[in-house]
Amino acid sequence: MNEGYVKKSGEELSIDDFAKLAELYKNFSDPTRLRIIIELASGALCVQRIARRLGMSQSAISHQLRVLRGARLVKHEKEGKKVTYSLDDEHVEDILKVGIEHVRH
Repeated sequence: MNEGYVKKSGEELSIDDFAKLAELYKNFSDPTRLRIIIELASGALCVQRIARRLGMSQSAISHQLRVLRGARLVKHEKEGKKVTYSLDDEHVEDILKVGIEHVRH
């Protein structure tokens, strides 16, 4: 393989790593998903609140949240009938911050 591509912990990235990385960035490339991620960066929210803040239907938000959960970018927590969503871990917010810094540079 090409010697000039990105290294991970001193090891070459596998084809699977490249596919996962592309999928990660694909999720950040969708404006609605990105807006949801930005909303969740401020803390956990329910679907209704996200929908209200973004001026979208709850079903549209729920669909995007399912995609983001599948990509392990957000997680949910159930308490009775109430479901709240938050960023999966600090890496998601780090990716967001670096992207914002880059576009503003």
